[in-house]
Amino acid sequence: MSTVPPRPTLWRTCRALANVRRLRLFAQLARTQPQCVSGLAVRNSLTLPVTSQALRALESRSLLRVIRGRRRVEYRLPTQAESGNLAELVGTLQTAVRYDESSVGRIFKLATAFTHPTRIEIYRALQSGPKTGAQLAGMFRISRMALWRNLQKLTARGFIRYDGRRRLYWTVAHTDRIGRALSRLAMKRR
Repeated sequence: MSTVPPRPTLWRTCRALANVRRLRLFAQLARTQPQCVSGLAVRNSLTLPVTSQALRALESRSLLRVIRGRRRVEYRLPTQAESGNLAELVGTLQTAVRYDESSVGRIFKLATAFTHPTRIEIYRALQSGPKTGAQLAGMFRISRMALWRNLQKLTARGFIRYDGRRRLYWTVAHTDRIGRALSRLAMKRR
């Protein structure tokens, strides 16, 4: 019997990724897998409960898979089929962290762009063409200050641009492979 991979929401997946400790654990698993919780805890100077909780958070978003033995729990990265709609993202993350530990900070920053469903909706709204802040404010039931903060986050992360002279926001093709994978996921409807 085959199981259908889950379709986790992007903002919850990004919240799981927007944690340096979890990203470092993911990076270690990208280099060597499977690994047990206790081994990962020792290598990261973490307690077992903290390590286990971090790994469970990644596993709950389909970013890791658990292998349960009698008294041993190990984690590994999911196969492409197990990743479902996150296959491109998981593969891109794995490639990025396998050989470059410094990519953890970059991934953290990119993931924070989509840690809220409103930012994803703003990004989708801008896909149909440039819009002013006033146009976006009319589309979303949030304060202008909240809209501005969301637009600032998307701009700072390289997902949208702003032209102050024309007062327009628009989406741009991200320069980073992980950013492009996140952009494509943001455009997928659940």
